[in-house]
Amino acid sequence: MDTADLPDLPAPEDRTATASRRVEAPAGVVFELISDPSRQPEWDGNDNLAQAEAGQRVTAVGDVFVTTLRKGVDRANHVVEFEEGRRIAWKPAEVGGEPFGQLWRWEVEGDDGGCRVAHTYEWAQLTDPQRIRRALRTGPEQLRASIDRLAALAEAEAREA
Repeated sequence: MDTADLPDLPAPEDRTATASRRVEAPAGVVFELISDPSRQPEWDGNDNLAQAEAGQRVTAVGDVFVTTLRKGVDRANHVVEFEEGRRIAWKPAEVGGEPFGQLWRWEVEGDDGGCRVAHTYEWAQLTDPQRIRRALRTGPEQLRASIDRLAALAEAEAREA
C-alpha cells in the first residue's frame, strides 16, 4: 500500500493537532508525570500504552525511553526537545530503528498555583501509510483526553501533598 491509497491528505504544514487547558496543580507535579514514562500509561488518552519500566525519567535531549503498547510491541521514544519543568518532545521508533516521523510534544507554563498544559502531535514527516491512517484519526479531541487524564492525576496528587 502506498500513500496514493489514502484519502486526501492535509498539506504538510497542516499535519499538526494541538490541545491545551489549565490544570489546577503545580507545574512541577504536572511535568513530573509527563517526564516519567512509567506514569504515561495512567494518563494516555489514546489507550495505547500498556506499560513502561520505572527508572527512565527523561532529563535531556538524546534520552531514549521505551514504552510497551497494548498490542505488546515496544517503542523507543527519542527525546528531541527538553527543558526541565517546561517542555518535552519525543519521536517514536521501533527499538533499534529510526523514528517513524511523528512528534509528540508537551509544554507546561505556570507555577505552584496552577499551569497551562499544551499537547501537540505533529506528523508532517510521516510516510508509512498505516501510520498515516492512524495519524489522520489523532486530533485535538484525543490530545485533550490525555490532558484531562493528566490533569485528574496531577490535581489528585497536589491535593494529597
